[in-house]
Amino acid sequence: MKIEQIYTGCLAEAAYYIESNGEAAIIDPLREVTTYLKKAEKAGAVIKYIFETHFHADFVSGHVDLAEKSGAEIIYGPTAKTEFKAHIAKDGEQFKIGALTITALHTPGHTLESTTYLLTDEDGKDHCIFTGDTLFIGDVGRPDLAQKGNLTMEDLAGMLYDSLNEKIKPLADDVIVYPAHGAGSACGKSMSKETFDTLGHQKQVNYALKAETKEQFIAEVTDGILPPPQYFAKNAAINKGGVESIDEVYEKGLNALNPQQFEDLANQSGAIMLDTRDPQVFAKGFIPNSINIGLNGQFAPWVGALISDLQQPILLITEQGKAEETITRLTRVGYDSTIGYLDGGFENWIAANKEIDTIESISAEAFEQAAANAEITALDVRKPGEYESEHLEFTLSRPLDFINDWMGEIDPKATYYIHCAGGYRSMIAASILKSRGVEQVIDVAGGYGAIKNTGLKRTDFACPSKAMKV
Repeated sequence: MKIEQIYTGCLAEAAYYIESNGEAAIIDPLREVTTYLKKAEKAGAVIKYIFETHFHADFVSGHVDLAEKSGAEIIYGPTAKTEFKAHIAKDGEQFKIGALTITALHTPGHTLESTTYLLTDEDGKDHCIFTGDTLFIGDVGRPDLAQKGNLTMEDLAGMLYDSLNEKIKPLADDVIVYPAHGAGSACGKSMSKETFDTLGHQKQVNYALKAETKEQFIAEVTDGILPPPQYFAKNAAINKGGVESIDEVYEKGLNALNPQQFEDLANQSGAIMLDTRDPQVFAKGFIPNSINIGLNGQFAPWVGALISDLQQPILLITEQGKAEETITRLTRVGYDSTIGYLDGGFENWIAANKEIDTIESISAEAFEQAAANAEITALDVRKPGEYESEHLEFTLSRPLDFINDWMGEIDPKATYYIHCAGGYRSMIAASILKSRGVEQVIDVAGGYGAIKNTGLKRTDFACPSKAMKV
């Protein structure tokens, strides 16, 4: 028996490869399926099944492409309706993978079709559960994504409570929990950085599994849920209907452009120029009107949160050799319209004597001095919960997640100091403001982590008059 967790940090997503006696199964595959095909080929195994725990909202799954390339059957849980060929499992239905048995346990609540897959080993012992977004390590899936008709978030939370108590909690304490996500995903509120655990330990430490009543569970699970990123519903729709092959996306996107071709295509197509270099490298010089979302952070989720149109043409400025990886990460959240990249990177742009722009990035100490010398406007672009837990007394809460909501408040002629937790999100915000005509934007390098080492006065509570209502 082989069980391998394939964890993708930038999405905080876990897919799984299961193998026994020459047969294999994949659970919740990502868009690029070559990894799974190669694993099976190397082991001399045939991929028999592709199990989907639910219609994912935070990434585009590779189930259809993988089925076409491997001949495997796609399995969804009860109530799922797809526009492609799939087997809709009954609650309790069993599937054989070599000497292993996978049992579908219908666990609605996160979504109506959400299903947990219980793996029983060669000896008939319950070994692990693949819980998707039903149960995370330290949390459970948000119950607000599948509201339909008269079905409320509270109704779904109630379903989730029943699913956990009737299907999952009765299992043995030594059963291993393998979820679809870890810390950093927007599919839950307080996931652990750990990516698996025993069910017994989760019963002891997971707030949602410790709730004594359904009413308590519903109150705790629905409290403090922020609106989902705008791309979630779009990705869920894609996963129900299927998507073009990733091979075609590469063919279209891996279009190397010299600086003049890049500039011409940007002007002709109305494409977003997406610069994926390190934030501090970007600040020192970039193509005017380009947006910085660094590849070394949570790149795909931030693209999904901030670029509202999945069909938006995209032109890339990347580090050397990173164009294909960038396209791959874009496809994971449904952005398939990359139309080219700057061949030779930003260095080629400079060599061609093209116009460049910069963003001033200052140290936390320089920021402290600026605040001491005059009244300044400083924007804290962290999430509301981060701001409320601790922030500077004079900063305004303007979460990057909702930049399109508060952009109307910005005075193009004013000067804005911007910080986040460590410098990644603040440069995204600064580049967006720059691209929209705000010239005086100043990034605070190192973010709040560096600011805490200064003498600037901090508070442990949000100031209602300053905190943006979101």
